[in-house]
Amino acid sequence: MTAPVVETERLVLRPFREADLDAYTGVLQTPEVRRWLHLPDDIGREQAWQQIAQWTGQWELRNTGQWAVEERATGAFVGRAGSHRPERAGWPGIEIGWTLHPAHWGKGYATEAGSAARDWVFAHHDVDAIYSCILADNLASQAVARRLGFTPWEERTFSFYPDAPHMIWRLQRADT
Repeated sequence: MTAPVVETERLVLRPFREADLDAYTGVLQTPEVRRWLHLPDDIGREQAWQQIAQWTGQWELRNTGQWAVEERATGAFVGRAGSHRPERAGWPGIEIGWTLHPAHWGKGYATEAGSAARDWVFAHHDVDAIYSCILADNLASQAVARRLGFTPWEERTFSFYPDAPHMIWRLQRADT
């Protein structure tokens, strides 16, 4: 399955394209995004391309993945958002996440895209709960999770980020 296209009031959530590589690399290279995603200072096109390929493959294999997010009115690339279910020890389940270029922070886009992703997952997956894994000090993402109906569930330290405890936020289907 390829990623479906989902439109919201102000956004288009669509499959990544090769032409997104430079814009997505630019998102990943911002200091703010690198901080919250544990990315190295020298992240570049190769790693951005690998992520795009990962999201594309995840849609094909698991019917989960991140969409490229663009503004409906302008077509401007905003970032990525959607679902994530990696093959990682200790991962809680299908995660809803968002990563936007800081130039687009504070506009409500993360909440709008996250809402669309939440609704899409519950409509297309037979799961009782979805999750969002957020660093304990990432207050902006925690606020988005709250607006989407998630509540703090448990703190977890992942083996692949041993120095960065995450709060696992959970939203149960029964609460939607």
